[in-house]
Amino acid sequence: MASTQGAQILVASNRGPVSYTLEEDGSLTAKRGGGGLVSGLSAIGPDAGAVWVCAALGDGDREAVRRTGGTLDPADTGGQHVRMLGIEPDVYEDAYNGIANSVLWFVHHMLYQTPLEPAFGAEFRAQWASYEAYNRAFAEALADEAGQGAAVLVQDYHLVLVPGMLRELRPDLRIGHFSHTPWAPVDYFRMLPDDIAREVLRGILGADRAAFLTWRWANAFTTCCMELLGPDALADTRIGVHGLGADADFLRERSHQRDVDERKALLRQQIGPGRKTIVRVDRTELSKNIVRGLLAFRQLLEDHPEWREKVVHIAMAYPSRQDLAVYRDYMAEVRRLAEEINEQYGTPGWTPVQLHLKDDFARSLAAYRIADVALVNPIRDGMNLVAKEVPVVSDEGCALVLSREAGAYEEMGEDAITVNPYDVSGTARALHEALSLSDGDRFERAKRLSASATALPPTQWFLDQLHALDT
Repeated sequence: MASTQGAQILVASNRGPVSYTLEEDGSLTAKRGGGGLVSGLSAIGPDAGAVWVCAALGDGDREAVRRTGGTLDPADTGGQHVRMLGIEPDVYEDAYNGIANSVLWFVHHMLYQTPLEPAFGAEFRAQWASYEAYNRAFAEALADEAGQGAAVLVQDYHLVLVPGMLRELRPDLRIGHFSHTPWAPVDYFRMLPDDIAREVLRGILGADRAAFLTWRWANAFTTCCMELLGPDALADTRIGVHGLGADADFLRERSHQRDVDERKALLRQQIGPGRKTIVRVDRTELSKNIVRGLLAFRQLLEDHPEWREKVVHIAMAYPSRQDLAVYRDYMAEVRRLAEEINEQYGTPGWTPVQLHLKDDFARSLAAYRIADVALVNPIRDGMNLVAKEVPVVSDEGCALVLSREAGAYEEMGEDAITVNPYDVSGTARALHEALSLSDGDRFERAKRLSASATALPPTQWFLDQLHALDT
């Protein structure tokens, strides 16, 4: 295997910057991803000696690991040095779906139906052992790749045990952990078995610095540490906050390319002339609260019949975690409710809800451009970049209806129309208020929202974390 050892900057995340598809003829097709980490690593330049450690997610990735030994061809990765880990599929499944997505995600987003779940028994313990093994594979790979005194940025709830494991292997390293999710309040976090809750906290506290998207999540973490581990738990770990913003330059350039213009024209044709738009763009993730958003739109049409045939709700609800039954059921409910609203209120010339279930980034950007109102009403969200992206891209300026439970609320709440995500009637009233804003008021709000949204672009967000490890 070609060596990437001696790296001075390392990133660890479940998903890497490239994924592979195994074609019928046996060839591999590489597809590069985007996002803040890709932007950040690109910003430090190819001479920085950076390595990205990630997991093989599917058969194509595992075949790429088999053929390369895990050190990927830079031609596939945009020139980045990537080490992909070929973790056993059953171990990966238990760690990723069994623990990360079905336990830690549910705890931090407070999604459990507590009369029935969770029930932490023998199956959970077996899956937790896989989660430990998955984290240990990352820690060992990072220890192997890192040069003396290197900076290591570990990402998210998939890898909370890595900092502590890596600290034992390589005490010379400077380690940071960043949480992209909310952090559960202490009473909810204690739903985890006591030993597991402490293991999660001690894992992150292995880092020199633990960082979060907002002070609300950071403070929840520190409270958990003091309540479960004692008043001196944070003695060796600094706490930081970096509120990831939208990549304005990329969004503005990409949103005016031909494919977006074509989709914008098609959406306008489907909406009909003179109608206003309420736009949402989400993965069909339980925390995104799409069902209550549809219920609020139905309430708007019921309470304010003057909006009938005057407004269309464009709902982009893209598939998420369809290998989990609860997510399949949720998507089915989204589809059922949209059809019910259209049957109840639709007319031959007006379809109230236009539901799009197939992921299409160009169409999402087209919807951003024509939005009069952006609806972002998550039950709980670490940040929510859609809330930041729509004001940046919208052609005429949009109003933002924003859940107070989104991390973005901390930066954008003053200029948004804020809602309690559980209050359907309140959300309906907020939609009416947003639709009723004057053009001037809406435009001025959008201008201020856009400024807030782009205050910390992805490149700076990454570099700030890196520099913070030096101070």
